[in-house]
Amino acid sequence: MTKENGKRADLNKNPDEVAAMFDGVARRYDIANDILSLGRTRAWRKKVKNLIAPTTGMQILDLAAGTGSSSEPLAKAGASVTALDFSEGMLAAGRKRRPYINFVLGDALALPFEKNSFDITTISFGLRNTNNFDKALSEALRVTKLGGRLFIVEFSEPTFKPFRYIYMEYLMRALPWIAKRATSNPEAYIYLAESIRAWPNQRDLARRVVAAGWSDVHFKNMTGGVVAVHIGTKAR
Repeated sequence: MTKENGKRADLNKNPDEVAAMFDGVARRYDIANDILSLGRTRAWRKKVKNLIAPTTGMQILDLAAGTGSSSEPLAKAGASVTALDFSEGMLAAGRKRRPYINFVLGDALALPFEKNSFDITTISFGLRNTNNFDKALSEALRVTKLGGRLFIVEFSEPTFKPFRYIYMEYLMRALPWIAKRATSNPEAYIYLAESIRAWPNQRDLARRVVAAGWSDVHFKNMTGGVVAVHIGTKAR
């Protein structure tokens, strides 16, 4: 699962294997994502920041935060951001690059925080990597304040059918080819492509978010549905 042995997790998503896989790609993870997303990651982060509308003093929990690339624009807007991840390698890279962010080692399925702790809980491209995302959604609900909101940023299903076919072919064919030239562990990106293909579409995920206890659940597509932002509110 490390950079040296080049292995990857499978879709059973054993937490130790997934964490070790991300440990192995941590050093070049942000650069590789920019390349593999064709430069769209920055635009997605800006859109999400605008949706969250962070303000000074707002308490935000960023789950599966990795190196903190999703946390950075929120912290720079004045929010107090806690960036949690279960990969120590990703956290170490994050602490080096972004020392002004509070990085915490932890499990999204058993969050080390009291209930009603955060105004906003967000997770970008990480819910897909948990081995029980319904439990992760419930844990996120527990630690979010009454009236607080959830933002899930995740790869989803393109809305235009011809493009959807091209996109899925890119994931399974072009992405691994590019990853071999851009990353130290291209096998990890084969796992990522497989996990995206197996992920629920926008409406199916919205139903699961509602089932976890969130209210007023809706979603916004970005880049034609390649990525979707699901938003929910803790109403009780």
